[in-house]
Amino acid sequence: MELEICCNGLESALIAAEAGADRIELCTALHHGGITPSVEILQSVREQIRIPVYVLIRPRSGDFVYSSKEFNTMLECVDFCISLGYDGIVSGVLSPNFTIDVERTAQLLAASKPLDFTFHRAFDEVINPELALAELEEIGVKRILSSGQEKSAADGLRLLQNLQSKSKQLVFMPGAGINRHNVLSFKKAGFSAVHASASKPMASDKPQNGQTVSDKEEIRAMLNIIKR
Repeated sequence: MELEICCNGLESALIAAEAGADRIELCTALHHGGITPSVEILQSVREQIRIPVYVLIRPRSGDFVYSSKEFNTMLECVDFCISLGYDGIVSGVLSPNFTIDVERTAQLLAASKPLDFTFHRAFDEVINPELALAELEEIGVKRILSSGQEKSAADGLRLLQNLQSKSKQLVFMPGAGINRHNVLSFKKAGFSAVHASASKPMASDKPQNGQTVSDKEEIRAMLNIIKR
């Protein structure tokens, strides 16, 4: 089983890589669900991190319905990530009626090539997850990050298993609230990868700000469980 760590900047990415994470999802503003990192973060992480890094392409917090200007910005960010030599893109678009915006998601997928593409947790807001799965498979998406439409992936495990059983070639990667205490249940359920923030509050930050940094000991503890 692979462990993907969600990192909110260079410091967290360095910690995750040193701890032995298999892959990083890079973003900022984790306390708002994550948005696209700045140019400076993208450049510094690409220069210093050697393990695979996927970049979250999400122009703002809130919903996953975007204006034309926002969507064009997303495409430009994808191009920039490709030019820097990143390994993957994490993104997706919904329609106002909480269905997959198939046309725009297909555009993102095409623009991301030859990088890997993960459809992110916008999936957890769709009204019909089985239909969304079929639509994403039809356009060629290979991986979905999801909590099973619950606040935590542990609570959504049954739906995740059900959806994975219906998938022809698409892989579900559980994420949200995964830690050393519950990660083994996802391995036993047959999932090939999990996604975790494995973070702790920054020592220098005020608690109300919600700033975090990757927790090396938590990452190593999770790896010890899933790799043995």
